[in-house]
Amino acid sequence: MAKGPTYYQRGPCDVWDFIRDQGLNFHLGNAIKYICRAGYKDDKIQDLEKAIHYLENELHHAEKLLIESGEGIPIQIRDQELSNKTNNSISNKTNFGRIY
Repeated sequence: MAKGPTYYQRGPCDVWDFIRDQGLNFHLGNAIKYICRAGYKDDKIQDLEKAIHYLENELHHAEKLLIESGEGIPIQIRDQELSNKTNNSISNKTNFGRIY
């Protein structure tokens, strides 16, 4: 199998091979790719933000499928409930709608 760049080869197998072996879809595969290369290729923060972007996209897609099937809670309701819970507990730092 062709070798990828060195920043994807830091473990026992290439990140690309791991993604294939796990059967991950496009968004999850990209999240893994950016997490594994964070701090080894480009700006670490930028790579982690890209990973979050792909994970959020996958999350929203999964939530949409649940809502369409009648099994899920609409995102706005869930986010509002989460916001109410966190406002009543410890103070949280928020960024782009995410809670840390």
